[in-house]
Amino acid sequence: MTASEVHRTVDALWRMESPRLIAALARMVRDVGVAEELAQDALVTALQKWPESGVPENPGAWLMAAAKRRAIDHLRRNKLLERKHEELRQEIESGGMGAVPDVDAGLDDDVGDDLLRLVFTACHPVLAPESRLALTLRLLGGLTTAEIARAFLVSESTIAQRLVRAKRTLAEAHVPFEVPRSAERAARLASVLEVVYLIFNEGYAATAGQDWLRPALCEEALRLGRIVAELAPHEPEVHGLVALMEIQASRTRARVGPAGEPVLLLDQNRALWDRLLIQRGFAALVRAEALGAARGPYVLQAQIAACHARALVPEATDWAQIAGHYAALARIAPSPVVELNRAVAVGMAQGAQAGLDLVEVLVAEPALQGYHLLPAVRGDFLFKVGRRAEARTEFERAAALTRNEPERALLLARARACCE
Repeated sequence: MTASEVHRTVDALWRMESPRLIAALARMVRDVGVAEELAQDALVTALQKWPESGVPENPGAWLMAAAKRRAIDHLRRNKLLERKHEELRQEIESGGMGAVPDVDAGLDDDVGDDLLRLVFTACHPVLAPESRLALTLRLLGGLTTAEIARAFLVSESTIAQRLVRAKRTLAEAHVPFEVPRSAERAARLASVLEVVYLIFNEGYAATAGQDWLRPALCEEALRLGRIVAELAPHEPEVHGLVALMEIQASRTRARVGPAGEPVLLLDQNRALWDRLLIQRGFAALVRAEALGAARGPYVLQAQIAACHARALVPEATDWAQIAGHYAALARIAPSPVVELNRAVAVGMAQGAQAGLDLVEVLVAEPALQGYHLLPAVRGDFLFKVGRRAEARTEFERAAALTRNEPERALLLARARACCE
């Protein structure tokens, strides 16, 4: 294997394994910043050794072992108790710490799960909300600074500064690496849910790169969401988020064409939708609704997803009901993105011109100036009302804004179709 092939392999492996590496190391060294550095050291070692020795049969386990050896060296350098060193060595030799976290065991042990500990630690109230989100996406989701910046619609330098400050703040405050109990856990729950959903969204529609989907992120978000739902069984928003992710994830096979190209919702073969995930989503939504509280943002979004899931063909979609859900969402969690989604639903329910009228109001919205879906949606409505030259311009602008290659190709194809 050539050095360039090893680099590609290591890069892909880092995407998949870095959250577990960092989480396991953070449990050992009790410092997420140090844990990230140790994990990256193991990655550098792989880049140095694998071009000559070849990629190991189980590269993830190799990286974990290498990273833990560095963690032990770090602990020794900091003169921790020899007994702790021996305990750590025994755990490594027995394979106990290298095992994949077991969900059921985690629940029995009040969440004995390193990844979930990492989420709650990064969501500590000592950090500002935007720093909590950025740090957890970096550590748990394995996202780059650029990808996080894209998700937040802010500059890369802003995210880089947040990450540095967040890790320094956690270290200086000596924040314990643990899942908090009772009242403190509830106080952090909203941030945890937001982080889990952002990770899911990055997997559902990657902000950048060659892949339209990153299924591993969706699976990780779902796994964490299900655990949190068992931790907080009386919180409707937790079950609402799980319902939303289950239903959205059910479309995975239908969202990608034979060549890896994106397939939009109305063009998807709904026979490929995973009915088991849909039923799980419906069950979680029923559980959320049965709690009787006022509908929160995740419950409302889950109800929107459920409307799509119930329609066996696109023509059966109840767009009026979806528009009503978006209107309710806009009242309790107003944002330009929600308004853009509401415009799409209104356009489907009442006609393209009605949707276009709502989109035109958003054109000058500062937060959407770099958001590629604004010109994409506007282009779609312009095409439907017969203003094809303008539609082409909007699709081309959307293509220039996106950093996801399959999505760019789709938008450029739509621009070309305006001339046919």
